[in-house]
Amino acid sequence: MPITLQIRKAAPEDYPQVRELYYQITDEMEHSEFSLGWVRDVYPSQEFLQESIQNGELYIGMFENRVVSAMVINHEGNDSYQNAHWRVCAKKEEIVVIHALGVLPSCSGAGCAKQMARYAVDLARKEAMKAIRLDVLRGNLPAVKSYTKVGFAYVETIAMFYEDIGWTDFDLFELDLKKI
Repeated sequence: MPITLQIRKAAPEDYPQVRELYYQITDEMEHSEFSLGWVRDVYPSQEFLQESIQNGELYIGMFENRVVSAMVINHEGNDSYQNAHWRVCAKKEEIVVIHALGVLPSCSGAGCAKQMARYAVDLARKEAMKAIRLDVLRGNLPAVKSYTKVGFAYVETIAMFYEDIGWTDFDLFELDLKKI
């Protein structure tokens, strides 16, 4: 059943709920068919979450006064993004990257990921960005389905290094904001 989120920037006092959200996602998805590849306290690390809150880059989706989803939005892509064959020619400051978009497993299928992604699209459009980019661990079909429903297009699959899982294949997606 769809739920409607209230989405906003996370405040420092939201940190305990954000940390718990990512713990629950990591623990419950560890042995699922579509693993995120996340490791508790490695990715997303507590330092990354705290810095993202401090920098005003972490957004939370609230439902019934509870954090049920979160994501980080900034201009920082993985180092391997520089070698990707992106369709939109843009400088770093002209694109937005979505990181660590996670939804509480008990809310899976309720449209939370799509609402969070659409929120990122709205923010990027207001800031006159050219594109939104992201990467998905190869084989994470639920994430791919959510992003493509919002309009993201598959770009290519490349090997990227993340400290929690090492060198792994990721599917890259991009949304051309001039085409929507």
